[in-house]
Amino acid sequence: MTANELRSKYIEFFKSKNHAEISGQSLIPENDPSVLFTTAGMHPLVPYLLGEKHPAGTRLTDYQKCVRTGDIDEVGDPSHLTCFEMLGNWSLGDYFKKESIAFSYEFLTSKDWLALDPRKISVTVFAGDENAPRDEEAASYWKEVGMPEDKIAYLPASDNWWAAGPTGPCGPDTEIFYWVGEGLPPQGSNKGTDSANWMEIWNNVFMQFERKDEKTLIPLPKQNVDTGMGLERTNCILQGKTSVYLTEVFQPIIAVIEKLANYKYGTDEAKDRSVRIIADHSRSSVFILGDQKGVAPSNIGAGYVLRRLIRRAVREGMKLGIDKAFLAEIAEAVIENFKGAYPELEQNAQKVKSELTQEEAKFRDALKNGEKEFQKMIPNLMKNPKKEVSGKTAFKLFDTFGFPLELTMELAAENGFTVDTEGFKEAERRHKEASKSLDAGSAKGGLAEQSDVTTKYHTATHLLQQALINVLGEQVAQKGSNINNERMRFDFTFERPMTKEEIQQVQDMVNEQIKADLPVTMEIMSLDKAKAEGARALFTNKYGEDVKVYTIGTKDKWFSKEVCGGPHVQHTAQIGDFKIEKEQSSSAGVRRIRATISGGLPLDK
Repeated sequence: MTANELRSKYIEFFKSKNHAEISGQSLIPENDPSVLFTTAGMHPLVPYLLGEKHPAGTRLTDYQKCVRTGDIDEVGDPSHLTCFEMLGNWSLGDYFKKESIAFSYEFLTSKDWLALDPRKISVTVFAGDENAPRDEEAASYWKEVGMPEDKIAYLPASDNWWAAGPTGPCGPDTEIFYWVGEGLPPQGSNKGTDSANWMEIWNNVFMQFERKDEKTLIPLPKQNVDTGMGLERTNCILQGKTSVYLTEVFQPIIAVIEKLANYKYGTDEAKDRSVRIIADHSRSSVFILGDQKGVAPSNIGAGYVLRRLIRRAVREGMKLGIDKAFLAEIAEAVIENFKGAYPELEQNAQKVKSELTQEEAKFRDALKNGEKEFQKMIPNLMKNPKKEVSGKTAFKLFDTFGFPLELTMELAAENGFTVDTEGFKEAERRHKEASKSLDAGSAKGGLAEQSDVTTKYHTATHLLQQALINVLGEQVAQKGSNINNERMRFDFTFERPMTKEEIQQVQDMVNEQIKADLPVTMEIMSLDKAKAEGARALFTNKYGEDVKVYTIGTKDKWFSKEVCGGPHVQHTAQIGDFKIEKEQSSSAGVRRIRATISGGLPLDK
């Protein structure tokens, strides 16, 4: 079974169980400052997991591209990835543990679906602690579908408890593993007794409680199920491969790298690692650049992560002896391989290749500048009796110019110096600790960030976009937004800096709509009808999919009408005073506004 077939079968199965297929969303989370990228399939569903009504109903399924970079340094082994696909299904206050477990087991083992060997499946459930009881309920449903007791491991909260944060929705989960060791697993073997030979393929989260404080859990009035299956890992298992890089997900990409490097994958482990890093990072870069919202390489936030991925891929290419720009050529293979599932990659192909080529050229220039910088250091190094490049200096060359440690060591040796490699590792360790905030929050997925203030900011983005269009023209289109309790950030297409007069005009226009206390209403309708009524649809959904349309103003005389998932205020006076703090460049052809709000009426409850 190929990845494309697995993706289709998953959706087909859950549609047969009365789940509505919904569109996967952008890699750049909407109004979620806790993460830089969509790290799980549940991110776009946050408002609905918190109680918003979904236009498609209470049973949903989709496939979602995700990026996680918290363990980027692990990439290069046979299984770790920065970019991956999640197959997901959700129950929003509909079914719960019994049906969720039965659905999962049927899909995995039925001859009509994946037909995996039940003897090679084991599961984990929550062992219980002082805060919540042992999840005997989930265990009993596993036994009901035929799971032997010795294949059920009871593990602590660190393994089998999901939480939105210190407060908010939480609950036990059950994780499904498949045996990847030799032959059949021995009697009594499960994830709890042998973690090395059991690979996780699916996680079913049961949002059962709300945490009020450290010691208080109360049952949620509506219990949700959020599941995620890793497409690449499951595909690897179905094909009996030992590595995700040996499947058709990566083989066309690796074939291009082999040709560029004049190297046969599988010959040398060190070189194989470089091939895997290039394959993973180039795929991630293409997915990020080709996304509906798109991100350009930069020195902050998601753009910094993208820059790091690109430069790391280029460095590994240099190790393989690829001495010319090559990422655009690899990008063509990635786009060809995934355009069926993600048509936006083909639509944005030229932009993707152009950005990769430009960033690769910048990096090669940076390496040259790094070499010049090193040459400038030589006179001072000559005065050093130890004739040693400090770890701090070596790391600065790496962090500022992308200069690999090996290259610094090579240049140092040529000039009779050594390098404090332990000092470099310590500087790198401190930098990683500081940088972990870039990927922070992936576990909570933004659920903890929903508040009355962020709801006000979210509605304000609708007013801001329409005001920008009214003042600057129809060329304005939203490229992304980021919201927390202190401020909003709004990116939009526009080729030049705004004038002071334009900024003031936009700010005044937004405040006029707030003072007018316009009603904010929501209707569910087809995407075609929404567009016909003049609604702005920033990111396309599947044909025929119903959407939520939020109107600010009256039905006959509205200021803003957008397709959006929410949440929103009920009337604009609840937002408060709106102030644009800064207007600046975000990337080529994209401007960024930072704004704050203050005051406003309380939200209706």
